[in-house]
Parts: sequence; C-alpha cells; structure tokens
Amino acid sequence: MTTLITNIKQLLGVTKSNKLLRGKELAELPAIENAYLVIEDGVIAEFGSMSAIQKSPPARNSRAGKIKNQRSIDAAGQFVLPCWCDSHTHLVFASGREEEFVDKIRGMSYAEIAARGGGILNSARKLNDTSEDHLFNSAWERLEEVSKLGTGAVEIKSGYGLSVEGELKMLRVIKKLKERSNLSIKSTFLGAHAYPSEYRDDHQGYINCIVNQMLPVIGKEKLADYIDVFCESGFFSPQEMETICTAGMKYRLKPKLHVNQLNSIGGIESGIKLNALSFDHLETLNDSEIAKLSTAKTITTLLPTAAFFLRMPFPPARKLIGAGCAVALASDYNPGSSPSGNMNLVVSMACIRMRMLPGEAINAATMNGACAMELENVVGSIAAGKKANLTFTKPIPSLAYIPYSFGTNLIDKVMINGEFV
Repeated sequence: MTTLITNIKQLLGVTKSNKLLRGKELAELPAIENAYLVIEDGVIAEFGSMSAIQKSPPARNSRAGKIKNQRSIDAAGQFVLPCWCDSHTHLVFASGREEEFVDKIRGMSYAEIAARGGGILNSARKLNDTSEDHLFNSAWERLEEVSKLGTGAVEIKSGYGLSVEGELKMLRVIKKLKERSNLSIKSTFLGAHAYPSEYRDDHQGYINCIVNQMLPVIGKEKLADYIDVFCESGFFSPQEMETICTAGMKYRLKPKLHVNQLNSIGGIESGIKLNALSFDHLETLNDSEIAKLSTAKTITTLLPTAAFFLRMPFPPARKLIGAGCAVALASDYNPGSSPSGNMNLVVSMACIRMRMLPGEAINAATMNGACAMELENVVGSIAAGKKANLTFTKPIPSLAYIPYSFGTNLIDKVMINGEFV
C-alpha cells in the first residue's frame, strides 16, 4: 500500500538525525511548509515541499510522481507531526481510585493515603484479585484510547502486583500487548514500587523476593526491557535501589528510575552511578542536582499532569533546559496520580505551567520520548525509514495553537504504521 499526502500546511519534526536533544537544541523543531509525504507499506518513504513536485516533471524528481494506484490524502490547512512517544506510564491496572481523589479534595496528602493502605497498595490488592484476561482487555481499551489521542509509542510499567504472581501477571499482559498492538511498546519491571503489607517490617525480605524469585523468571521469559525503582522517603532508599537495579542489570534490564518526586534523598547520585537511561518525575530538585544532571548522559523525563493532579510544584523545566539537560515529557498514566494518557494535555501543561516553548514541548514528547525508550531509530520524527506514525491536526493557524488551545480536541486523525486508527 502506498499513500501520498499532499498540501500539508506544515510537516513538523523533519530531521535526518536521531540524536537526543539537549538544552537549546530542544527548541529546534524543523518543519517544511506546504509539504507532501509518501508512505510505503507503513513506512515513511519520502517527503518534501510541494513546489518540488510542481516545478519539475514529478517522474524525474520524486517518487511521488511515479506512484500508480496510490491512496491520496489532501491535508490542506493541516499540520502533520510525529505521534507522541509516551515514555512513562502505568497503563495496566485493575480499576481507578476515584475514591482517593475525593480524599485528596478533602485535604489528605498522597503520603497519608498511602500510610492507611491506600495508594499503590490499594491498586495492588485490586490487581491481584483480577484475572489476566480482564487486565489485558482493559489495558487494550486504554491503548486504543491513547492511540486516537496521537500516541504511537508507549512504555508500560508493572508495579501494581507487589507479589511474584501479580508482577509476573502484569508483565505477561504487557508482553501480550506488545505482540498484538500496532503501537511500539516497551516494558518496565517496577516490582520495587512499594513494600507490600506483609513486608512492611521486613524490607530485605521483599528485596530478596524481587532479586531471587521475580527477576530470574523475568529474565528467562524476557518479560521486560527495563527495571525501575520508586526511590523515595518511606519507599526505597538509594542504597536499596542500587541493590535492586544491579541485580536487574544482570538480566540486561537497564534502569529507568522514579526519583525526586516528593523528596531529595540521593536518588539522582545513585542513578548516575547506575548509568540510568532516564530519571523520571524530578518535581523536587536543588541546584546541585541540576548541575549533576547537566553532565550526565541520562534523560530527565517530566510528568506535568502528575504534578497537576497531586497539586505539587511542577518540575523546573526551564532550569533543566538552561543547564543543557535532555528533557522528555510523558503522561505517567496511572489510576492514582495521573489518570489520563492524553499527551496533548501534557504538552499544553508543559508550556503553560513549566514555560516550555511549543517546539521544545513537542520535541520532548516525540524525539526525546523515543530516545527514553531507545526507539529513536523507529519513531519520534519525520524521517525516511521510520514508521508512519502521524498525527493530523484539524486546520489550525499556527504551531503555537497546538498547546495554546488546551481544551479543544485539535486532532483530525491519527495514523499508526501507515493506517488510520
């Protein structure tokens, strides 16, 4: 199947480079005005300016002129951009936690809810009582939902099992999603999300369970690409994180870490030693930590909708960008602190509350998000040979209108692997 898209008002994210964008580079969003794009068998084959077709005989200068029996799409007035690459989600879960939402409105903190058995432990109880088939079906519906909102690649974490059976069940569901979905999916083992009730006073016992019972099966069945730890006061210390990640790395699981969401306790320093692929959250940062992140190879993944939902300070995106860090944006889609996978809202919130420029936010949610999942050679930008994962906006006046009009659905249609969803 060959598809020719013509009269694109602006084709965004056009680049030959698949490199991670740092600091000032993040504001550079290459675009072609009045563009065309050719897709062959689900892959971007060619693109360029409409004038290149119109000025010369197409058959001599462009594959677009040689196509017969093609599907043609007129994108007049529309912006076309790469689909979002959401590099931090907890998309597999049993049910919502809207009752805790009401508790938060009444003034209870995230930590207080967790201390009484709510939060992550609440989700774990529900998940362990839910069948694998039900988990798969509900997660499939969420994947379908986010794909229609423009997401073409997603990382999904475990972490709501907190038992050998529960964690493996989650990871097997994610593996099945990988096998059946057209989206690009990466899997992360987050058994160290919280201490289950039975190990509340025996932290080493649960760490031993992760290292000696969960990881060998995960490695044997190839159930995960990455390993994550919630490094936070009252959860896992930096030292415990190092122990767990070192064990996971023996099974070729690279660290992608929850750090500095609520407190600064040394997680960044430990993560740098572990050569973590990404540090995620970072709502609580000091200048010394930002300086360390600026010289590290890691990606800083910011989750503005989680800060919004928890009424927390937003991550200091401008300081991180100014220091030369590589910033990605993700949804943190989960039932407790960010019950939305809408990356359009994430991009708008990054601009409105974290003062990211529109081009910076789009790059952070596409190219850098792809890098945070090691998918930069497959998705994240408009380049020949990459998957034709494209979002078509409705006719809009400018690039800035995308994050500016945050309450309006600007998506006309979404294409995954060259087919509309």
